[in-house]
Amino acid sequence: MANHKSAKKRIKTSEKRRVMNKAAASKIKTLIKKVQTAKEKETAAVLLKDAVSYIDKNVSKGRLHKNTAARKKSSLTKFVNGLK
Repeated sequence: MANHKSAKKRIKTSEKRRVMNKAAASKIKTLIKKVQTAKEKETAAVLLKDAVSYIDKNVSKGRLHKNTAARKKSSLTKFVNGLK
């Protein structure tokens, strides 16, 4: 257990960040699944827009690496463009 005040604060801060990061990762996975299970192209396109927006927001906050985000967005866009 931490003895110094700063170490105790660091424990609290890192726990808050861990929870936020986990929630963000979970939401990204959910949004990706929603896009991939969409039946119609129009619906998938709307869901894609939401997913890309959320992914970009998390990149700007440092929760996701920019190349990982680019890979996820590219993969989703290819999927939506392939729908009929």
